[in-house]
Amino acid sequence: MPISSSTAADTVVLRHAESEPDLRACFAVMQELRPHLQDEDEFLARVSRQAMQHYRLLAAWQDDAVVALAGYRWQENLVYGKFLYVDDLVTTASARGGSYGARLLDALSTLAQQQQCARLVLDTGMANALAQRFYFRQGLLTSSLRFGKPIALSTQ
Repeated sequence: MPISSSTAADTVVLRHAESEPDLRACFAVMQELRPHLQDEDEFLARVSRQAMQHYRLLAAWQDDAVVALAGYRWQENLVYGKFLYVDDLVTTASARGGSYGARLLDALSTLAQQQQCARLVLDTGMANALAQRFYFRQGLLTSSLRFGKPIALSTQ
């Protein structure tokens, strides 16, 4: 079911990628944001595992091609209560400037409101000034710093 409709002048439709062909259509776009993803099969396996944690992909489709997407999930914690967390937000390099990211964030905000979430939350790299400027323009404000450290995986 599309989240937004298209008009003759605007052929972009926002809808969830749920089938395997739809998810495969998202891979090249996701790889622009996550270049460490090796291939479609790894991507599908990760999305499948994350789906068990309520992860979904909302994609902007133009003429049956994905031009932007947002990976998100519903979460709840003691800090925010129920919230929508945006794992991934990317527009293809060739489609940037077309307001696809803004449309996806607007759609996610609507979904969060419908699910009575207290917040929409996302993380971005400290050095990613372009993304930060975009998020500020979209009404997202810096409210915390996230700290982390890598954990070595056992090779046993």
